[in-house]
Amino acid sequence: MRICSIIIARGGSKGIHRKNLVELAGKPLVAHMIEKALGVKFDTDVVLSTEDEEIAMVGREYGALVPFMRPKELAEDHITSLPVVQHAIKEMEKINGFKYDIIVYIQPNAPLCRIEDIEACMEVMTSNFFYKSAVTAVKVSTHPFKMKRLINGDQLVNYIDQGFEDMRPRQELPSVYRRSGAVYASRRSVVMEEGTLVGDPCKAILVPEETAVDIDSPLDLELVRFLIKNK
Repeated sequence: MRICSIIIARGGSKGIHRKNLVELAGKPLVAHMIEKALGVKFDTDVVLSTEDEEIAMVGREYGALVPFMRPKELAEDHITSLPVVQHAIKEMEKINGFKYDIIVYIQPNAPLCRIEDIEACMEVMTSNFFYKSAVTAVKVSTHPFKMKRLINGDQLVNYIDQGFEDMRPRQELPSVYRRSGAVYASRRSVVMEEGTLVGDPCKAILVPEETAVDIDSPLDLELVRFLIKNK
């Protein structure tokens, strides 16, 4: 089956200036996911989508395919990942002259993601035709029943109204999970025809909490540096 792994990395960033190029363990942030995507046991085209020439140069240096530049209008702050991934697939299919079977969207701001987690998502897509997607997920520590929201400016109320204040210990609450923000693998029809990155049914690939840090702020970056330093 033909697999295309798409890594999207734009030059602009609000939380951390030039985030995809920031140094992490001796190499640019975006390089970590490129190396991991290239390290899987599956045959896959690893493609970097960017509008930034410097990021493109780094991508090529670390082995990613960068045969096109992303249009500037797809690199604005309000643009979601879906149209960027769709654009990359259209460009690659036009270049190659064939259609991919599996599309794997990999985010560079989750550099602690493991190669085995990417492979697990690909394994589901290539061997289990029940699932339309496979996504890395992690168990959350702050349960939704404990979360709050504000009304009338400063009035604290339950985010999920159960009709009572839930003071049960965490161990007694049902397990809840979130997407880790690292790997999204889907059949081509899900992304290009249904217009979504996650189809239904979706297989959860559970990953350890320490691998699921999504770098959005300077604090996240320092946490990842600390985790890498302490292995």
